[in-house]
Amino acid sequence: MYRVAIDLGGFIIYWYGVMLALGVLAGIWTASRRAPLTGIASNTVVDLGPWLVVGILVGARIMFAITFWDEFFVDAPWYEIFMVRHGGLVFNGGLVGASLACIIFARVKHVPLWKLADILAPSISLGHAFGRIGCFLNGCCYGRATDSAFAVHFPDSHATAGIGVHPVQLYSVILNFALYFSLAFVYRRKKFDGQVFGLYLVIYACLRFFVEFFRGDYHPDEYIGIFTPAQAFSFILLPAGIILIAVQLRRGKAKARDY
Repeated sequence: MYRVAIDLGGFIIYWYGVMLALGVLAGIWTASRRAPLTGIASNTVVDLGPWLVVGILVGARIMFAITFWDEFFVDAPWYEIFMVRHGGLVFNGGLVGASLACIIFARVKHVPLWKLADILAPSISLGHAFGRIGCFLNGCCYGRATDSAFAVHFPDSHATAGIGVHPVQLYSVILNFALYFSLAFVYRRKKFDGQVFGLYLVIYACLRFFVEFFRGDYHPDEYIGIFTPAQAFSFILLPAGIILIAVQLRRGKAKARDY
């Protein structure tokens, strides 16, 4: 566990924040390179970048506060909720925040929404992979106890008390990189707008639901029934992705008939 990247005389820069920034930059850069393939200017994606950053941070922090309020915020100073650099972001909240920012941007700038969503979809996974590396270095989002060959050991001062746990963050890194390359491949062969983003929602929901079984950082009262909050959210993302694909496929076929 290596939390501190740079200590500038008391002003500390954490690896979590560094990896989050690298993930955002990598995502925006790869999306801007992808955009011209469907007639969207690269600069449009670059202009979208600040909107996405705000949406990600606000959405992810709000979701973290809602999910872990009793654990981290109930007795903390009020300003702690703004200390993003300390860690504490929930990806699903960031996804919602970024999606809302993208919708507003598309309306304001008159950019086709589903073309833009398809451009961004592979890069969401890429950014998420970097973020999970940050989680591993920060020691958050850790896994369940295990004595398998894959076990990792955080320091004794960590919440795991040094016992072997699943490197669930690294599982997510591998799966998100795989999803990035898969969606980038599909993007060049897509048949209709919204296809790539819809596939992202479906595949990510399934992968996240599976990986959550190895998580060990939830308190019993944070579960929703027998499911973690992320698994419960997957029950929303999965049908949303299927419906999006079905609707956009039908629209694509109707448009083709009109021609």
